[in-house]
Amino acid sequence: MILIHSLIYFILLMMLSVVYLFTRNKIMIEEKNKLSNKQEEFNSAMDKYNTNKIYQYVYKFVSILNVSIQIILFVLLFQLSMNWYWYMISFMVAYFITDFINGLVHMYMDNNDNYNSIFGPFIASFHLHHKQTKYKNNRILVIYFNESGSKFWLVPYLLFTLCLYYLHINPIVLITLIYIGILSSIAEVSHYLCHNSHSKIILFLQKSGILLSKKYHSNHHKKENEQYAFLNGMSDYFINFIANKYYNGYKNGTDKDFKYYNGVNTANR
Repeated sequence: MILIHSLIYFILLMMLSVVYLFTRNKIMIEEKNKLSNKQEEFNSAMDKYNTNKIYQYVYKFVSILNVSIQIILFVLLFQLSMNWYWYMISFMVAYFITDFINGLVHMYMDNNDNYNSIFGPFIASFHLHHKQTKYKNNRILVIYFNESGSKFWLVPYLLFTLCLYYLHINPIVLITLIYIGILSSIAEVSHYLCHNSHSKIILFLQKSGILLSKKYHSNHHKKENEQYAFLNGMSDYFINFIANKYYNGYKNGTDKDFKYYNGVNTANR
């Protein structure tokens, strides 16, 4: 009787093992096929990006809009009658908020794989900053202008802020919003300097925590799903919490999508 029970348990165990292996193999095949499809979608999106000049024109147009409205808001900033210390306090608050907002956008984009959408070519080209981290060297103002072109979300934000100016809202709130709008492009410059600059002044600003440091930001590229902020990284504690709650990470996700991409890099890298 013991022998029969043992034989039954053994057969059941073998059957469960076969079911487990079959299910696991099926899941692995599905994941492999899904990855293969994503890689094809990525390459197709990049092919559109590289062969159709409209995408570059869109970037330029967005840059022109963002920088033009930023200039207008910067001029209007000094039309507000406020004590100097409110400008300073608003700037410090805006610095943190800018780091946080742009970090959240970075987090969303790093984990975005909607290559078949109308924005697919822009999404795919964005992911190449993990393939080629260093920028092409250029003047700071050129970097400021060019990198503002990828900030589609900033256009409605700046327009909304401009409207608020004429609605005469609380000037402290308005000053803070204007700072955020301008600092969002400066964050792109900070990211560029982090990867490219060896200037002693820049290194001092990075070590002081004013700009994003190389050592700190390197963890974003070495580790998984963390440190997305790129003005100076002060808000990463909160962004990391959100990232770990809602995303699995880019190294085992979108970074694999460009594995077999052998085309050209984006114009800025």
